[in-house]
Amino acid sequence: MVRAAKAEGLPLTCDVDVHHLHLCDVDIGWFDPLANLMPPLRGTRDRAALRAGLADGTIDAVCSDHAPVDDDDKQVPFGEAEPGATGLELLLPLTLKWAAEDDVPLPRAIAAIATRPAHILGVAPATLRRGSAADLAIFDPTEPWVVRRDTLRSQGKNTPFLGIEVSGRVRYTLLAGQVVHEL
Repeated sequence: MVRAAKAEGLPLTCDVDVHHLHLCDVDIGWFDPLANLMPPLRGTRDRAALRAGLADGTIDAVCSDHAPVDDDDKQVPFGEAEPGATGLELLLPLTLKWAAEDDVPLPRAIAAIATRPAHILGVAPATLRRGSAADLAIFDPTEPWVVRRDTLRSQGKNTPFLGIEVSGRVRYTLLAGQVVHEL
């Protein structure tokens, strides 16, 4: 429907959360509450369609869908679990994982999480020119790390990606030229 609407010239944008680029209903396993997300995970064909839509430009951006849920609301049976997962810290590495799996160049992958969302929101593109705001993230795209509760800095530690190794880590974040995050 999004592809058809865009073909008609309708002014709309579309994003996909990074969880749905990698997970599908099979990943729920034995009804793991960590995989209780909103929207719910669908089949492998749906996941493939999301990836294809991102590749062909139908989907404009990738978002974190950062919806942290505390332990009390996740350590219950699947049907009673609060839907959601921490996603902010996983946006970069999971986007890089998608890019590697689908042979997407690094600049295009970064555009899906940085410049395209900024453009959609009307935010001026980042620049490294003298006098610019210097809002930027410095990252190592190859640094491996394992997603564990103790490696996540978010208050919510629940994610279906616990235990997997990913690559890509933000080392510094600057806001108006000031370091606001350093790893």
